[in-house]
Amino acid sequence: MKVLVLNGSPRPNGNTAKMVEAFREGAESAGSEVVVIDVFKKQIHDCIACEYCHTKGLGECIQKDDMQEVYDVLKEADMLVLASPIYYHGISGQLKCAIDRFYSAAYPERPARLKKAAMFLSSGASDQYDGAVYSFENDFLGYLELENMGLFTCAGNVSGKVLSDIRAMGETCR
Repeated sequence: MKVLVLNGSPRPNGNTAKMVEAFREGAESAGSEVVVIDVFKKQIHDCIACEYCHTKGLGECIQKDDMQEVYDVLKEADMLVLASPIYYHGISGQLKCAIDRFYSAAYPERPARLKKAAMFLSSGASDQYDGAVYSFENDFLGYLELENMGLFTCAGNVSGKVLSDIRAMGETCR
């Protein structure tokens, strides 16, 4: 299985990064190929709603930036993992820009191989996840009809239990 992880955290040693690494360890131990793209390090512009991708572009975005790397991996991915700290009840702005650009990647239909999705969220308090969860459940599980492989949250410092649960889920990725 090929897995694309979009890490929306700018903190290389933060809770989100630890969650991503636990998943990678589990998935790679099961033989999966995991590609982690740290979107905060990329130059990914916001969707400009020009509709090029739905007209002349036939699913290709007119903007040529680092999102091309995401598109290339996404075409071959069987699973997508979205990982982000929570900022003001939602995912990071860097990850939101990348997700908005899925508008072209999901036209006229989702990437053919993509069948599964998971989400990792970290925050300072346990009641901050509603906005991100709504998007995951409706935009990815619902609209793109992806199988839910898990939604993992961590309020405060990431614990051994959360990391072991994420690692175990990664081990099921075959």
